[in-house]
Amino acid sequence: MKTKHIFFSGALLALTSVGCTDLDVDIKSQYTELPDSEIAIEATMNNAFYAFRAAIGRRYDEGVSCNSDEYTAVSFDSDYLNGRDMANFSLHMIDPTNSANQLNVYNDLQTGITNCNRVIFDLGGEDVPEVAPVRAARAFYTFMMMEHWGDTPILDHLLADDERIDRSPRADVARWIESELLAVRDNCYENVDASTYGKPTRWMVDALLAKLYINWNVYTQDVTSSSWDPNATNEKLNDCIAACDRIIASGYFDLSDDYKTKFMYNNGYQIKDFIYVMPFDASTAQGMTYARFRTWRRGQSENGFYSIPLTNSLGGNMTLTPEFVELFNLPGDRRNDVIAGNVGENIDMETFDVYQYNNATGEPTDVRNTYGGVDVTFTKSITLKSDPTADPPIVPDGDLNVGNDMTGWTQGYRSIKFFPNATDYNTYSRNQSNDVPVFRYADVLLMKCEAIVRGGTATNGDTPMSLFNQIRAYVNAPQIVGDPSLQDILDERGREFLDEHWRRNDLIRFGDFERDWGFKNDFNPSANDPRYRLWPLSLDVLNANTNWEQNAGY
Repeated sequence: MKTKHIFFSGALLALTSVGCTDLDVDIKSQYTELPDSEIAIEATMNNAFYAFRAAIGRRYDEGVSCNSDEYTAVSFDSDYLNGRDMANFSLHMIDPTNSANQLNVYNDLQTGITNCNRVIFDLGGEDVPEVAPVRAARAFYTFMMMEHWGDTPILDHLLADDERIDRSPRADVARWIESELLAVRDNCYENVDASTYGKPTRWMVDALLAKLYINWNVYTQDVTSSSWDPNATNEKLNDCIAACDRIIASGYFDLSDDYKTKFMYNNGYQIKDFIYVMPFDASTAQGMTYARFRTWRRGQSENGFYSIPLTNSLGGNMTLTPEFVELFNLPGDRRNDVIAGNVGENIDMETFDVYQYNNATGEPTDVRNTYGGVDVTFTKSITLKSDPTADPPIVPDGDLNVGNDMTGWTQGYRSIKFFPNATDYNTYSRNQSNDVPVFRYADVLLMKCEAIVRGGTATNGDTPMSLFNQIRAYVNAPQIVGDPSLQDILDERGREFLDEHWRRNDLIRFGDFERDWGFKNDFNPSANDPRYRLWPLSLDVLNANTNWEQNAGY
């Protein structure tokens, strides 16, 4: 398991010196007033900093990943259909009732904002410099709500019991987030080490600003309109470049980490590519669950993905779409090795064997993808099961059923990017200790590259080609000659940030969210409705806020 580190300050309120990676805290606990002990201070700060951890560890991951072209969420003769909750995300027909587990991430984010406000105002209010990192966390949670649901309340104070909450227009929320981040940046943590790992540093603020600016037209224009232009002039491109330049000039970050290694279960503050992360520790039940759904159904008996059997149950219903797998085609690219598919396709067995070892003894093993003594072959294509009672046979509408047998279980290639410790998985109820990055240095380089290609002013001798080739070089992929196109950048972002929850964001910004992939256009006549660029509010959220209206189109 991952070693935890707990750091306390010498002075109770010297919060810029407090470090915290204690993961034993109930992220939804709240205090009526700030307690007067360092341990209690640490706990309430965790409430502020880590409110998104549970969501990104599972339910948010399910929704945002399946809503992009990365994944099709299949079922196995109704096994793991779950009311089509994940399938509906894949088909762009999200149901506010059936997908409540994923959509109620909204409540996690709002709880995070409430926790932030409690800390801010218990410590004296927004003008106290020490609360700057908490304000940055509050801005991040607000950003995530705005990103997926559009119009969002600006919750910048503690709410009275009977106070009415209204949603502010998305453009106003974007401008509030910008002003908030600019106000707090210089008072956020500057150092990058174990004590600030997982917390809002000024570099996290810059990365969030860059993300806000590169998507400025998405947030300040009506992106749900069919006339919205993804290539319209963006007034914030130079601001995006400036935010990226501050991170680059800091000297804290680089691309020296091996691509596969930095997503392993023993990753942590030592990873130089990580700017802002959500930390996980399986042993404290604050784990993430990506392997459970990205491996293959029934593979726990002899699952060679992970060298030793995963004895707890495996969902295996998140299969990579054939269209997305096609991106992993560059010779020598280290990123190809996180795609588990047919031998000879995408995956190099010699390279893959680096991860084939027994977690208990450290000895190499040849076990890989066998079931009942038979080698398992995965198919890049995904073929849905027909209804044999129909004449002619038809595919059941929307269930995305591949059948509950070996043929069904092995439909589609799988991601092994967030590689688990099998002992942790088996001991701690399918939980993993892999920390999940939110912002990475690689993203900063590609955002600056994109901003220049879109018309921003190049700085510091950087060109789109030089920035792009920094990414290609560290993963041993072929260098490009000449500046990349926007399509080149979108494709590269797909390779680089698989499973990191930015693909849906990228597809919308590039005007590619309605492109045909998976089965969404087969079963959903309205899949191309631009209003689906926003998620619906769950019925739970609407019932708690009766003055709100559902997002259009749902």
